[in-house]
Amino acid sequence: MRKKNKMSIQNILQKQRTFFTSQSTKSLDFRKTQLKKLKQIISDNENLFYEAIDKDFGKSQFDTYTTELAIIYGEINYYLKNLKSLMKPKSAKTNLPNLPASSKIYQDPLGCSLVIGAWNYPYQLSICPMISAIAAGNTCILKPSEVAAHSMKLMANLFNENFDPQVLHVETGGVAETTELLKLKFDKIFFTGSPQVGKIVYEAAAKNLTPVTLELGGKSPALVTENANLEIAAKRITWGKFLNAGQTCVAPDYILVDKKVASKFIEVLKNQVDKNNYQPNSSHFTRIINEKHFTRLTNLIDENKIVFGGKTDLEKLYIQPTLLYPANWNDQIMQEEIFGPILPILVYDNFDEALSQIQNHDKPLSAYLFSNNPSEIEKFCNNISFGGGCINDVVMHLTNENLPFGGVGNSGIGNYHGKYGFEAFTHQKSVLKRATWGEPDLKYPPYSDKKLSWIKKLM
Repeated sequence: MRKKNKMSIQNILQKQRTFFTSQSTKSLDFRKTQLKKLKQIISDNENLFYEAIDKDFGKSQFDTYTTELAIIYGEINYYLKNLKSLMKPKSAKTNLPNLPASSKIYQDPLGCSLVIGAWNYPYQLSICPMISAIAAGNTCILKPSEVAAHSMKLMANLFNENFDPQVLHVETGGVAETTELLKLKFDKIFFTGSPQVGKIVYEAAAKNLTPVTLELGGKSPALVTENANLEIAAKRITWGKFLNAGQTCVAPDYILVDKKVASKFIEVLKNQVDKNNYQPNSSHFTRIINEKHFTRLTNLIDENKIVFGGKTDLEKLYIQPTLLYPANWNDQIMQEEIFGPILPILVYDNFDEALSQIQNHDKPLSAYLFSNNPSEIEKFCNNISFGGGCINDVVMHLTNENLPFGGVGNSGIGNYHGKYGFEAFTHQKSVLKRATWGEPDLKYPPYSDKKLSWIKKLM
């Protein structure tokens, strides 16, 4: 590992711009070399990754590998396998007025990119978009979240010591450093975080007409109908909701359950949560990231509606998985994304009413339906706008690299993962190559009614 002198972020960005302009990032060999190096660095230092995130919020090696490192390795492996075909110019049809000619779409890297990561999955949500940026032939400045401070410092130390800053640099710091970064002119900004901060990023990017991808959040519903397998619904919702202590952007934020099966489902759900044994020292249950979030979450718990859980421990930053019933849309907990291990349960009278309740609120990042009724499944998929989701499961859609992952409306702009990540950092450049023979004079002066008649037929 080589030491580097501290440079200002403006100087680093200028070096990246000069390096990008040299065309050095565009070759297949260069991109693959960077990806292989990244994979090797992470693989060689897995124990350090486990230690840092455990210090941040008590995340186990099992959860860190399955929800962070495995996804990162998967993204790198996808690009190593598919990058050559992704980079290749794509042939397109040529319309009649342009014949004889050929048409192609070139995959043009955007240039210097800024990736701003989130604290809840500090590795995955920082490194995966960074991988896409590099795979697409861009340079990258990565700004991980300072909230997961140990994870941020580890990424900065490892990546800055092993990568040339003109290709990749990790910038540490908090709000002040991020604010300074957003004043600079980038060719692409990728942000993961809350809608509130997303608007600030979007506004800053607009001053330079910089394209953005915003991966935001929202209140993601889990809809349980009378046609659902209640045991499976309870098992999968419990896992997805309390994974990472609920600090997951695609976690079910609330349950809408048919009142005909509500009582039965709640008993099944309570039994499942109890069975999973989420204790303060359980390896499968992380703590809340800090005291600020702990206080915010505990203030959302209505003690009159607790049907399971409710125990808290400030010293251990522990909030027991808590079920609230009956919840309603006027409750404080239904006014914001929860982002913690509290699950309100609402009932509905009929399926169309449930869909209307979801439609009357901001478009969520994810939505989930538990039903074995084809008509309900079709209505849900066709009538509800959401970023992505599952039928009879939760969260797992984001593990499929063949599906785009992103939000819509208040939950985000654009998407990534697999080829969609490559496209997020790429300009689709259109090129028409004309032959120099057989040139008709229809479009050239002098004009005539006869020429116009032919043009109307051709076009």
